[in-house]
Amino acid sequence: MPPNLATIIYLVAAVLFMLSLGGLSRQETAKRGTICGIVGMLLALATSILSDEVGLYGIVALSMVPAALIGGFLAMRVQMTGMPQLVALLHSFVGAAAVLVGFASYLDSGQLEGAALLVHHIEVYLGVGIGAITFTGSIIACLKLHGTMSGKPLLIPGRHFLNLLVLLVTIGLGIWMVATHDQTTGVVLLLIATGLTGLLGVHMVMAIGGADMPVVVSMLNSYSGWAAAAAGFMLGNDLLIITGALVGSSGAILSLIMCRGMNRSLANVVLGGFGTDGSAPTGEGPQGEVISIEPEASAELMQQASSVVIVPGYGMAVAQAQHTLAQVTKLLRDSGVEVRFAIHPVAGRLPGHMNVLLAEAGIPYDIVLEMDEINDDLPDTDVVLVIGANDIVNPSAENDPASPIAGMPVLQVWKSGTVIVMKRSMGTGYAGVGNPLFFNDNTRMLFGDAGASVESMLASLRKE
Repeated sequence: MPPNLATIIYLVAAVLFMLSLGGLSRQETAKRGTICGIVGMLLALATSILSDEVGLYGIVALSMVPAALIGGFLAMRVQMTGMPQLVALLHSFVGAAAVLVGFASYLDSGQLEGAALLVHHIEVYLGVGIGAITFTGSIIACLKLHGTMSGKPLLIPGRHFLNLLVLLVTIGLGIWMVATHDQTTGVVLLLIATGLTGLLGVHMVMAIGGADMPVVVSMLNSYSGWAAAAAGFMLGNDLLIITGALVGSSGAILSLIMCRGMNRSLANVVLGGFGTDGSAPTGEGPQGEVISIEPEASAELMQQASSVVIVPGYGMAVAQAQHTLAQVTKLLRDSGVEVRFAIHPVAGRLPGHMNVLLAEAGIPYDIVLEMDEINDDLPDTDVVLVIGANDIVNPSAENDPASPIAGMPVLQVWKSGTVIVMKRSMGTGYAGVGNPLFFNDNTRMLFGDAGASVESMLASLRKE
């Protein structure tokens, strides 16, 4: 393929990637954005394969076809509850690719000299380091999200000093590698640096608890973008640089938005070690008597209300209750009840997790509102139904300065007329803190599997 034609196609693909990001910013245009991204990636892939630098198409096909089949098979089989760990795993592939490209590029740099060689070695070292952190950090995040590894943060004494020491040693090795003229020595130094940055990635994510995993996934997405951009510099591929920069910057912006949703800084998430697996409350926690309710009574309360707000959480994702909930929503709206959904920025284990689930179930976009859009309406709401959410509706964030989640913006559901909280038990959320909402006079606890409970609600509404 002529170089000028390849450049034009790369520019078209870059525009499509930008349109994809723009489309994904809103639910109404998300499908169109996804299509733009797919078309852009197909153009980029085809152009790269047909370029003059690529040969041995049999080997290319041998590597691509099985990978495409495996990827397609896994994507079709994965449930939405498993999407966060799948995304983390895909990030690890980008990191591994950056590491491998870095080593290959370093070994193939014999034709360069002078300033060009110096710049290339710096690109290689940065790409390998970022890739190694992305690879190991994403693997740990995947294991934590899957439940194979505990969500509790690993807080080693002096961990910040250890991280700083590893960083300084890595910088020193990088200076040595760039300065040496012996390729064998350079490869050894690069291997040592890969191991150190890989350990740094493990330690950094191990120190982050379950409450912060949505931010971690977003942050790793940013890392993978910068790793891809570094690979683009090493390969001299402009489109890979553009794409990596788009992913890296958008992932960083999303991480900052989510941190703002928790009233925390990104540095606090990365270095603070906040969050546990939520298996038990910290300290004594709130105490008192709870008032239980049955699904049929809950359905009756919602049907008699003039306004209902539904707050989905990870419990809804686990129970796959969104499709039945969509039918409940339709019946209530048909009977004249105003029904809306309230989405917290960090609900679920993946940025936009709840939005995707509700869109999958066909919930109208115009009744799905963000926290800032609906919080002021909650005092005038008759019934709020909380499905498997905990920390994002915890009044301790506003009322208890000593709480680990103090200052975190939350959905003020306790200001509504009646709150129905759907949970399996009185266990805490990811942050590991008790929720005084459960003991309020206007709170009713609906215990049991969310899927079965919503099914019972639907059956009760159909009888009316």
